[in-house]
Amino acid sequence: MTDLLAHLLTADATPVACATVDAWWPRLVAASASFETPIDRAVAGGFAADRLGWAFAAGYHHALQRLVPALPAGLPAALAATEEGGGHPRAMAAALTAVGDEWSLSGTKRFVTLGRHARTLLVVASVGADAGGRNVLRLARVAADAPGVSLEALPATPFAPEIEHAQAVFAAVRVTAADLLPGDGYDQYLKPFRTIEDLHVVGATLGHLLGAARRYAWPEALREELLAAVVAVRGLAAGNPSGAAVHVALAGVFRAVARVTGAADGFFAAAADDEATRWARDRGLLRVADRVREMRRVAAWRALAGSTV
Repeated sequence: MTDLLAHLLTADATPVACATVDAWWPRLVAASASFETPIDRAVAGGFAADRLGWAFAAGYHHALQRLVPALPAGLPAALAATEEGGGHPRAMAAALTAVGDEWSLSGTKRFVTLGRHARTLLVVASVGADAGGRNVLRLARVAADAPGVSLEALPATPFAPEIEHAQAVFAAVRVTAADLLPGDGYDQYLKPFRTIEDLHVVGATLGHLLGAARRYAWPEALREELLAAVVAVRGLAAGNPSGAAVHVALAGVFRAVARVTGAADGFFAAAADDEATRWARDRGLLRVADRVREMRRVAAWRALAGSTV
């Protein structure tokens, strides 16, 4: 397997320009193939990207691979969780209904990243309430072209408009017992995915910035900070994504990333080329989940304060 750190410092940093997801995907697969872990593949994918949007796609794809290792490695997948009422378990109205030894899935998911490009959809749905009234969720693996599945493109977002989002409608979609993943859909999948996605997307972003640092000959000190942040992210990616200590450390990583992206802003502005224009347009993508991350940081410190070691 290729050594990631050496790759980031010595490999050809010239990206292949890609205007669409379909053009980017084989490039992502090729760029990631010689790395063993999902986090290393995400960073390598970001390094190969000519824009932040493709780095995000690399991070998202490999985060899903980390969540569900059985997914086909080279084919796009998408998580379908958010509904009209949001992404909290109480908001999940999409339902899995038992039909003999199988299940029937019906409902609507409002915001599915890369939805129309996905071959597999990982759908969070309710199987009813438990004795305490808690909405019990499961994760179903559904082929995107299965009968009863429809995907409608949503308007482009202001940043990274190349990353398409879709609304997914499921109308009595057949789900076999083998495609209902084991464990609680929230505790085992949806909740940890928020941290897994953060780690893999920030890793891919750091890889992308290291590629830019090489192309534009940014100062060695900035490259060293970027590389150190990659090392930190790799370490956290090997940990428990539900652990409070991981969340506290991740908050520190995000502060470090904010510093290096702030420095990158100035260097990109001086370049004033197409890549710099895309960076300025898309960097808001990195702050979309800031409020959720802050809530998670506060909760992590509270949990640590209440624990006994």
